[in-house]
Amino acid sequence: MLERHVTLRDGTTKVFLRPLTPEDAALYPDFLSEITPDDLRLRFFAPMRKVNPALIDKLIHYDPKIAMAFIAIEEATGKMLGVVRLHDDPGSDRAEFAILLRSRLKGRGLGWLMMKHMIAYARDKGLGHVHGQVLVENSSMLTMCEELGFHVKDDPDERGVKQVDLPLRELAAAAR
Repeated sequence: MLERHVTLRDGTTKVFLRPLTPEDAALYPDFLSEITPDDLRLRFFAPMRKVNPALIDKLIHYDPKIAMAFIAIEEATGKMLGVVRLHDDPGSDRAEFAILLRSRLKGRGLGWLMMKHMIAYARDKGLGHVHGQVLVENSSMLTMCEELGFHVKDDPDERGVKQVDLPLRELAAAAR
């Protein structure tokens, strides 16, 4: 399941989820213009006013054998609303995720839909775990992870950071 049409909780915003392509670089300036510096810090764990072109280039060029990124496009406008990515950990059945949404869309269900899409992809790929790091102050992300079934614990190596881990086999067993 690489592509999917979804509707946000408001019932009116229709969104197309699909793999991110290099051509999507053109969508990033408008997308990033609606992300607050604080939301960028929560995603990249460092203060930044804007994302430089070299980082955008790195984000859009990934090897689909070991990584996947899904973009959310608003069907009515063609605007990029969010991106979720998954990068395999070498030599294991684990992959790390990251997600970023337009700041005004937080709390409207887009993050939830994108995470569910990424989790389904990870399960179909045969991965055993999806994991990530979340700043302690990012309470909405931590709540969403818990609701999705992630185990949340303190990161032993980084103060102020939580480790989130979703055992996909456990999730599949609970669904039966």
